[in-house]
Amino acid sequence: MVRSLVLAVLCSSLVGAFGADSDDAGPGLVTKETGFTSGYTLFSPLVSSTTYLVDDDGWVVHTWESEHAPVALYLLPNGNLLRTGLILDAPVFTGGGQHGRLQEFNWDGELVWDFVMADEKRRLHHDVEVLPNGNVLVIAWEAKTAAEAFQAGRHPDFISRKKGLWPDCIFEIEPTRPSGGKIVWEWHLWDHLVQNVDPKQDNYGKIAEHPELVNINADHTAEDAGGPKIAPEDLERMKALGYLGGNKAPSQEDLGADLCHTNAIAYNPELDQIVLSVHHFSEIWIIDHSTTPAEAASHRGGRSGKGGDILYRWGNPRNYGRGTAKDQRLFGQHDVRWIPKGWAGAGNLTVFNNGGGRPGDDFSDVIEIVPPLKNGRYEIEGRAAYGPAEPAWAYGVAEEQRFFAPFISGAHRLPNGNTFICAGTNGRFFEVTPDGKIVWEYVNPFSGSIRKADGSEPQPGIDKFPTANFRATRYPADSAAFRGRELEKLSPQPTPVKR
Repeated sequence: MVRSLVLAVLCSSLVGAFGADSDDAGPGLVTKETGFTSGYTLFSPLVSSTTYLVDDDGWVVHTWESEHAPVALYLLPNGNLLRTGLILDAPVFTGGGQHGRLQEFNWDGELVWDFVMADEKRRLHHDVEVLPNGNVLVIAWEAKTAAEAFQAGRHPDFISRKKGLWPDCIFEIEPTRPSGGKIVWEWHLWDHLVQNVDPKQDNYGKIAEHPELVNINADHTAEDAGGPKIAPEDLERMKALGYLGGNKAPSQEDLGADLCHTNAIAYNPELDQIVLSVHHFSEIWIIDHSTTPAEAASHRGGRSGKGGDILYRWGNPRNYGRGTAKDQRLFGQHDVRWIPKGWAGAGNLTVFNNGGGRPGDDFSDVIEIVPPLKNGRYEIEGRAAYGPAEPAWAYGVAEEQRFFAPFISGAHRLPNGNTFICAGTNGRFFEVTPDGKIVWEYVNPFSGSIRKADGSEPQPGIDKFPTANFRATRYPADSAAFRGRELEKLSPQPTPVKR
């Protein structure tokens, strides 16, 4: 039996992310205090073939291996691992968070399901969500030509002539094991647009009169025509992490084609609704899942009676003409989730607000909001914006709590009322109480082990931020996935990255 990770790598130091606060903590277990949630933490570095499960003391107790670099990953109630996988040579799409493949491994590491959606028309990216019936919700880009984007009302200065436009769509996949799947439900943003640029093109209307529709030009202002800009050094860092690009590294034009960059999806079984984190709009959206596919393409039908239109949105009311810059609350957020029934804050939403570009100093915060749901409808008054005006709870706003993770990352509520936070860019995972006390903290010591997105070999200790994670998830010790399983500290342990 070898010594714990925190001792094994005591001499190492954590490199901060893009100048972010690293708390000067070394890799491995940093804090373990009374009141933490006993359980296991699941994660995989962005350029890694290995998925790790670590215990309360920071020991690795289980691993899975894949040939593909990951983005999102989840432990299923039966102990299987659902993991996305990066396809390096997929055509057309080279945006952030791309993958194109879903793989399910059983507890012993055997591949039991493999699903691919990565061609010239569509490509999976970012997050997935497993439904109670075993089907899987996925996020995908779909390719629209420059001509199609113009016809839909996209401002011509905001259209990539080579790449066109990549609006997001949601598919519900019924697995057909051992490979493949059937699309049984779908929703397309393209069916729910509005624009006020050209009355001769489709979707023309008054933005403020249609909060249920998406302004196809809302991701831009007159000052930033040509697509979202990322500093060259930050672009290179994201490429090195495998977060951007396939065999061909993406350009600013590629990034401009990615209309929404939806990076998270979650499902509420009581409401039969889906919530999305829409990065480029700095908003979260809720849509109705109770619709038929035909109703989801329309403005009527389903439990809400609104078809596939947006039922609720929050974070940046400027997008629907009902606010100004001072009303924006989200800034490039990730990982929106409903708090489960029976837990503290049940029915509320938690969001990791990355915070880049907010007024004043850059910092991240995790927030909880109470949606204005009454009698099955999200209330909105007259020409006002959707509430609430302020979060019900937040961590990271107070000066002593400050940290900054400019991209990736996530957070979720735990059964005891604490909140688990993943500052993904520097691989820092920590659990905080409702009053903001850190009771458990761990810093990922593991790096990549497979080819990066540009096809080159990773160089642990040389590449910047090799321990970054899209997300990490804390599973309580009594979770169904662990029933009847013996979880022992691995010996020897995988070698931690040397810095």
